[in-house]
Amino acid sequence: MKYFGKKFITLIMTLFIVSVAAFIAFQIIPGDVVTSILGTESTPEREAQLRAELGLDQPPVQRYFSWMGGVLQGDLGVSYRYSKNMNEMMPVAELIGDKLPVTLWLAAISLVLIIVLSIPLGVLWARSKSKLLDVLMGIGTQTAMAVPSFFLGILVTYFFGIFLRWFTPGGYVSYHTDFWRFLGYLLFPAISIAIPKIAMTARFLRNSMMTEMDADYVRTAYSKGCSKRRVMYRHVLRNAMMPVVTFLGMIIAEIIAGSIVVEQVFGLPGVGRLLISSVSTRDFPVVQILILYITFVVIFVYFLVDILYRVIDPRISSK
Repeated sequence: MKYFGKKFITLIMTLFIVSVAAFIAFQIIPGDVVTSILGTESTPEREAQLRAELGLDQPPVQRYFSWMGGVLQGDLGVSYRYSKNMNEMMPVAELIGDKLPVTLWLAAISLVLIIVLSIPLGVLWARSKSKLLDVLMGIGTQTAMAVPSFFLGILVTYFFGIFLRWFTPGGYVSYHTDFWRFLGYLLFPAISIAIPKIAMTARFLRNSMMTEMDADYVRTAYSKGCSKRRVMYRHVLRNAMMPVVTFLGMIIAEIIAGSIVVEQVFGLPGVGRLLISSVSTRDFPVVQILILYITFVVIFVYFLVDILYRVIDPRISSK
């Protein structure tokens, strides 16, 4: 319990520091949000009225605590750019809540592809004695890692969308309309995300397993009569997964936080795309919440990685 308590305190302190940094950053950025929102219809009276409505007439410290108090109560504020109608601004919680499922489902499909394909490939590569396979796997993984995400997305769109006609490029279907067609469309951007990650993970796992196979405990296991299969999967793979778990944690945090480039290429209305548009339009309430979201995702994923460490190897100290 002491271990989990320390991790929880670290999470809270990190979120607090990031929230303060994000709030201060958007206070010192040049420009006036109010005049930007009103545009050509700006008048001193309307500016004063809108400033009061948004709470921008309060001192910065008071605005920060008002904002954080709202966040803790589930009130994330309102967007400066999105609106339900001409007279009502869109709540940030509602705006992000509509985009978040797209990113989470995209991340889930990508993660399944990465784990299902990279681990068997890494094990096969480590066990293989074929020089030809070693060369082919080396070239293939190196190429997959080197291809930029946007170009990979274009290749996937051309091959699966235009050549094979397995999906309609740009034909995104909302999960509100048809959930299964929504998942079907997400499969192809998930492939674009997964391919370089599969190559990285397989290569990382192979190198880790090769290192473990030279360890003394492997020779000891063979001397005791353990089969090659038992040594490989019971001992080598388990120990080799320790650094791979950390690497997978980095990948999971990255794709859950929002795959900005892939979402842009495939026209997905996810969190990454929302972040880009909010930054460009100076929609600070949305950007601040998304920064907290990304921070929370990264910290929480590494918290789960720490737990997995203790499951894989109970010898790890809980201090």
